[in-house]
Formats: sequence, C-alpha cells, structure tokens
Amino acid sequence: MRLAKYLAQSGVASRRHAEDLIRAGQVTVNGTVVTEVVTLVDPKTDSIKVGNRRLYAEPLFYVLLNKPAGYISTAHDPQGRPTVIELTADLPVRLHPVGRLDFDTEGLLLLTNDGEFTNLVTHPRYQIDKKYLVKVKGYVTDEEAAHLQQGVEVEDGMTAPAIIKLRNRNQMFTEMEITIHEGRKRQVKRMCAAVGHPVVNLTRTGLGFLELGPLKTGEYRLLSSDEVEGIKMAAWG
Repeated sequence: MRLAKYLAQSGVASRRHAEDLIRAGQVTVNGTVVTEVVTLVDPKTDSIKVGNRRLYAEPLFYVLLNKPAGYISTAHDPQGRPTVIELTADLPVRLHPVGRLDFDTEGLLLLTNDGEFTNLVTHPRYQIDKKYLVKVKGYVTDEEAAHLQQGVEVEDGMTAPAIIKLRNRNQMFTEMEITIHEGRKRQVKRMCAAVGHPVVNLTRTGLGFLELGPLKTGEYRLLSSDEVEGIKMAAWG
C-alpha cells in the first residue's frame, strides 16, 4: 500500500495533506524519514510514525447510524453534549462521522475510521445525493416548491437545483422530500427559510443508494463491502 493512502485511511489527514506531510519529512518508516509519497508500506509489519505518533493497523469499519435528535456529529463536544460516537462505543475502534447532521436533525449518518473514505464522500467535488424528509411551517405552494427545485439564494450564494416531492400540505404544516447533492452547512433549513417556511423537523433518509430502512432511532448497522464500494463509485460518478 502507498504510504499516503495508508495515512489517509488511518484518519491522519486527507490524501493531499498526507502527501504534504511526507514531503515535509514529518513521516518515518522503520525509523527512517521518508519523503517520497509513492513509498510502499505494509502496515502490519512496518513501524510508521507521523511526528512522534505511532500508527497501528486496524480493521476498517463503515457504519450506517440512524442518528437521534439531541446528539452532536463530532467526536468531542466542549459543551458536554452527547455525541454520535457514544452510540457506537461497543465497536473495537474509534470512529468519526462522515460529514455532519445538526444537533436537532435525525437520520442517516455514516461513521468510519477510514479517512480516505470520509474525504471522498464529503469533498465538494464529489456529488452524492442526500435525501431528506422535511416538515416546515405553513402551506408550501407549487410555486414555492418550484423555486426550491430551481435553486434559491442563501447567504453563501445560489443553491444548486434540488428534487422536491410534496407530500402532505395544510395551512399549519407541509411535509416534503428534498434531495440535494451539495453539502453546505444547514443547507436544507436555509433553503426552506428562504421561501418563508422554517423547518420544524428534519430527517435524512438517504445517502446515494443507501436508505435508513428498518433501523430504529439510535441503532446502527455495518455496511457491506459492496455498499462501501458502491458509495465510492457514486462519489466518483
């Protein structure tokens, strides 16, 4: 395995940053400084260090979690709020979230210890569909739905076209399904606010071809190797 790829898989850095660390002489293999990014290593037998930190080979895990509201999508929270990592504490490795869902947002969230996979799924140039079930205040008209579908102006610019499927509507609330491929912060909430309908409840139900399925809130399952490869292929387009 190439050294840069191993560093990325270990969660040390993205592939590009890992290459920078190698070129800068920050990585040693069996006690020798290595500066060639194409250096081949065997994580099971080679002693690999970044600075003074020794890296150890560990099995890669890919988890699909049905995140509950009230959990933050980080490994640590200075405010002491529950984190999604606590929901997978029974696994033998330390995972990190692939992207994020807001504290009060529920639904499909991937976790892994494969840094390269995380970068692939979350990098802006890789466009993986994200599907949400959204409940907003008020009656969303057909014209407003069309506006959402075409793209709306938010603080950081116009959003890309989305897929909007209206479900239930009354004067109090509207339920709809929104599919986007961008990954801007709080994007769905800001889109809905832009057309005058604040979000009441938000659940991510799909990522690429992955669906929540029968998973209950707070439960998780491991992805199959076919699912992992399928998500990679979806990212590459």
